[in-house]
Amino acid sequence: MLILVTGASGFLGRTIAKALASAGHDVVGAVRDPVAAARLDVQGRCRYVAADFTRDLAASDWIPRLVGVDIVVNAVGILREEGAQTFAALHADAPRALFAACAEAGVRRVVQISALGADAQARSRYHLGKKQADDFLLQLPLSAVVVQPSLVYGTQGASAQVFRLLASLPVIPLPGSGQQQIQPVHLDDLVAAVVALALRDPRTGRIALVGPAPVSLQDYLAALRQSMRLGKAHFIRIPESVIVAAARVGGSRLGLPDRETLDMLERGNTAEVAATREVLGHMPRPVSQFIARNEARPESILARLAWLAPLLRASIALVWIVTGVLSVGIYPVAESYLLLAQVGVTGLLATTMLYGAGILDLGLGVATLALRRRRWLWRLQAAIILGYTLIITWKLPEFWLHPYGPILKNLPLLAAIWLLYELEER
Repeated sequence: MLILVTGASGFLGRTIAKALASAGHDVVGAVRDPVAAARLDVQGRCRYVAADFTRDLAASDWIPRLVGVDIVVNAVGILREEGAQTFAALHADAPRALFAACAEAGVRRVVQISALGADAQARSRYHLGKKQADDFLLQLPLSAVVVQPSLVYGTQGASAQVFRLLASLPVIPLPGSGQQQIQPVHLDDLVAAVVALALRDPRTGRIALVGPAPVSLQDYLAALRQSMRLGKAHFIRIPESVIVAAARVGGSRLGLPDRETLDMLERGNTAEVAATREVLGHMPRPVSQFIARNEARPESILARLAWLAPLLRASIALVWIVTGVLSVGIYPVAESYLLLAQVGVTGLLATTMLYGAGILDLGLGVATLALRRRRWLWRLQAAIILGYTLIITWKLPEFWLHPYGPILKNLPLLAAIWLLYELEER
């Protein structure tokens, strides 16, 4: 069969498309950037067509893409709005246009990936947008099923990475009481259920896909920590108002939840497991088995690097910034000139080098915090530190014997910069 998967370059859609292709079907991925999606699909399992849920808001936009298509799986979704990517467009308007086109084109089956909580009690814009598309689909004259998963755990998933990061912290912050009820489902179980519902299971309507039993947020994080072999979990409860305020001033980039996300969490995210068990033919994987034993160490390393690397980067930025401030305004200028004279730099050149180096240090510190692409910056910093070290070794070798190790400390600093350089995305 020919199957169209929307959002096939995303975390969930990519995995579903791969599973459907592995089952022997022809899969077309509808994505914003077909070239980039094909580059990620190293095995060449799918072919890709351009589609944009921010602009393809009419059924006529989708009809040409549905020629010969038997099944459609819609896996497009966002947790936060950004620019033109709004809940109204991606969760409601574009899916409704797609579903209307499916009915017109005679598509045999539609699987809509919605979310648990997109129901009559929905209050968040995230859930309300999903519900609008779900309701519209289920009243069309075609075979359709709406899949409503709880939190999805997959190694590469953004939410899973955030939860593993939290679980790996020495002290784990909890929003409010930490007793919010969730029922996480493993990615493998979700994908297996979607494939079954697309190809074999004819049921229609809404189906909740969840883990075996509800757990509190605190217990979920403790279980992830135990699976990573990181020892006993220690928690601290953070007022939700503090988390919301932090998210407003930029904490959303770190995965901090906003007010709407916290409200969704407080409402709870659970359902009966019976439907999931029926679709899978077995009980879904429990939280204790989300991280396999042979994956515990690499997962724990990656989880800790997720917060240790930014901490290391911030400390290096602080070294540059404080050095710059000390050089241009606090450390006695006369002593700075004396050191420069010892290496043969005097007069106007000494003044230029003193304040120029201070401004450069400040700039390097700010750039370390502000830039998102830093490979060239790490190389520049290493070159400057090596240059300073070589000059001082040549002109002021006694500093190697200083009990506070002012030059010796360059070695661990260079090692830290090298580590961050290797971790930097290319």
